[in-house]
This record gives sequence, structure tokens and C-alpha cells, in this order.
Amino acid sequence: MRKIGILNGPNLGRLGRREPSVYGKQSLEELERALRADAQTLGVYIESFQSNHEGKLIDQIERWTDAGFYGMIINPGGLTHTSIVLRDAICASGLTVVEVHISNIYRREDFRQKSLSAGVCVGVVSGLGMDGYHAALYHLGTRSSSRHHH
Repeated sequence: MRKIGILNGPNLGRLGRREPSVYGKQSLEELERALRADAQTLGVYIESFQSNHEGKLIDQIERWTDAGFYGMIINPGGLTHTSIVLRDAICASGLTVVEVHISNIYRREDFRQKSLSAGVCVGVVSGLGMDGYHAALYHLGTRSSSRHHH
């Protein structure tokens, strides 16, 4: 069974409570429950992890890599725009990765419009709210199984 990790970065544990006008009213737990239902339909295994700490996110990427995961959906939060080490971890993992942003980063402040990690991902979904996670999961769950290396 194909294994896919769902990695959420800083502040995403506050979904549903933090700026609902930007990020919506759905909690991270509700999102993960909906994604588990999708995964069951697609016949894939998913595992979710959220941390406010950059190093813990990198440790989790390494765990999934070592466990033979196929791919990962990542919402790096604010680390999208600042973290070279997160980009390096994605690149080194060999995982097929889709970057997801709940808001449209191109409609926001200039500093949010540059992603350091997007260049080592197969795709980016931005601005579709929680639907972006579902689209990314569908893509990773149905695409041909050749692993994408950077």
C-alpha cells in the first residue's frame, strides 16, 4: 500500500481558531479526518504530523523516508519563505512532494510570494483552502508509481 505523509508546519495546529477569514473554520483534526476518508477511498495509507519546530519537521521527513513512504503533502507555513534546511530535507528525501497553501500566497504580502521549497516539489496548490490538501492527496494517490528525484 502506498504511504503518504501529511506534514503541517508552524501555527497550523491552530487551524479553525487562527484567522478564520484567511484559513477557514475547519480544524486540523477535522481536515485529517476528511483526508483519512479520502485515503481509504484511494487505497493509500496516510500519516499526519504537525509541529511548530523546524527540526521536528525535518526529523519526520527523515522518518517517512526511512519507512519507505512514497510521497508527502507539505504545508510549511511561514517556513515556506525562510527555510533552506527544510528545502534541503525535502530534496534529500527522494519523496514525491506536493506543497500546499490554504491561502493564495500570490495575493498576500510580497515576502509570502516566494517559496524556497516549491522548486523541489512536483507541484504547488495555493489558495484553494482545504481542497488543496484533497487535490494533493488525489494526485499522490493516483499518479504512476515512479519516484520523483530532484
